[in-house]
Amino acid sequence: MFILKILIIEDDPSILQLYSIILRKAGYETLQAQNGLDAWDIIEKEHIDLIITDVMMPEMNGYEFVRLLRETNPVIPVLIITAKDDFVSKNIGFSLGADDYMVKPVDSDEMVLRVKALLRRSNIMSPRKIEVYDTVLDYDALTVTSNQQTSMLPQKEFYLLYKLMSYPNKIFTRIQLMDEIWGRSSSSEAQTIDVHINRLRKRFQENQDFEIVTVRGLGYKVVIK
Repeated sequence: MFILKILIIEDDPSILQLYSIILRKAGYETLQAQNGLDAWDIIEKEHIDLIITDVMMPEMNGYEFVRLLRETNPVIPVLIITAKDDFVSKNIGFSLGADDYMVKPVDSDEMVLRVKALLRRSNIMSPRKIEVYDTVLDYDALTVTSNQQTSMLPQKEFYLLYKLMSYPNKIFTRIQLMDEIWGRSSSSEAQTIDVHINRLRKRFQENQDFEIVTVRGLGYKVVIK
């Protein structure tokens, strides 16, 4: 299954590393940025499930980052963790669109609990489904519905299709897909992707909504018809 990705924005390298270690032990993948501008570069390239941000940072502070984020993404959960513990600071954070607020120093167990709660709320509010014309992918049921027929796919096939369908026209290399779906410690070879892609193509060769395209020398992408 997919590992949820958390982006941590913190200008103190030791705190950044500490949060990352705690969250990885809790089963999440973490990405790191030391200011809001660096965070934007990551967001443009990666799918992020939750963001943890400090407030006082160079280049772009946490408040400005949250304000800009909410202009383009109103749903991704944001947890502010800062030393600013006064009501005015908290009010600013929540008013700009933060979902939760913690004051440093934080208890690591409490931070993980809050992260889990935010992700749970996010999943309830945004069911994990992809709809492309008459085709619907239901992540939690591992099903694909098209032409009024619903079929349950083998787990890896479904995750592979869901990943590609989540980013139409984006090219994924075999290594990227292996790391995402099979895990970096997997003993499977990259050619495993080719086998699963061929199976998916056969399953959906009559589907008029999308096509899995091979980009020679690079990898695969889904094109919406």
